[in-house]
Amino acid sequence: MLTIIGCGNLNRSDDAIGVIIAQRLQQYLAEHPHSHVQVYDCGTAGMEVMFRARGSKQLIIIDASATGSEAGAVFKVPGKELEALPEPSYNLHDFRWDHALAAGRKIFANDFPQEVIVYLIEAANLDFGWELSPVVKHSADLVFAEIIAIISIGSG
Repeated sequence: MLTIIGCGNLNRSDDAIGVIIAQRLQQYLAEHPHSHVQVYDCGTAGMEVMFRARGSKQLIIIDASATGSEAGAVFKVPGKELEALPEPSYNLHDFRWDHALAAGRKIFANDFPQEVIVYLIEAANLDFGWELSPVVKHSADLVFAEIIAIISIGSG
């Protein structure tokens, strides 16, 4: 099973990129079903990422980044490079997807995906708004096409 999870905030312009790609993938899969693929929009809920990933062989996470790199840059990073245990907190909003990777691996052990890839797309605009910037929209198309190719290879 391949699980694809889009993360982000639809109200923060380019931060919505993971959610938007996940929604596009859900539409694609509704028209072109693949029984080995599940796609979730997890928004900003890190805990949901952990539970949705459980039981999958492969996991792809898509999110925006703000590293100071060129806007629209796409980073494809092994999940092991990004997973981090959370700092002690009483606020679930502090539990992000990178924490979900580390915690899920500890809690679910072999029932958590061993193969994790994270697509990060550098944001141009994280202000309040509902539109993607043109450069990020273009990068979204590239990532969407790459993930469709991964899905197609998995079914062949």
